[in-house]
Amino acid sequence: MIHSKKCFKCETIKPLVDFYKHNQMADGYLNKCKECNKKYSLENRLKNIDKVREYDKQRAKLPERIKLALRINQEWRLADKRRTQCHNAVARAIKKGQLNPIPCVRCGEIKSIAHHENYDKPLDIMWLCQPCHKQRHKELNESF
Repeated sequence: MIHSKKCFKCETIKPLVDFYKHNQMADGYLNKCKECNKKYSLENRLKNIDKVREYDKQRAKLPERIKLALRINQEWRLADKRRTQCHNAVARAIKKGQLNPIPCVRCGEIKSIAHHENYDKPLDIMWLCQPCHKQRHKELNESF
């Protein structure tokens, strides 16, 4: 049984676990290693970002995607009731003029959202754009 394979991109011999399975290949694994495949996918995405974003928008409108998003959102809200309370408190404060959205504190993007570091402090927020908000949650998850 074969335990390793040579990537045709980086020409490195790697263990089979470093290759994606692909049933149309003779050995059952793609000829490009996972690392090279990810690099290619990211480059392709950035090169065609407008097409990719349009595709993502259309895909998000599919009935099964909408249903899944609603379920995930509901589970997220039920997992910690303080989340919804904090989001509502921020929305009320904005509506009353007590709180004004500002650009992302990390990158300066004008379109930003409120991020709570602590749900016990509803109006103690950090304004972040969507990518920076995702990155902040990633940082928080890695710290645990």
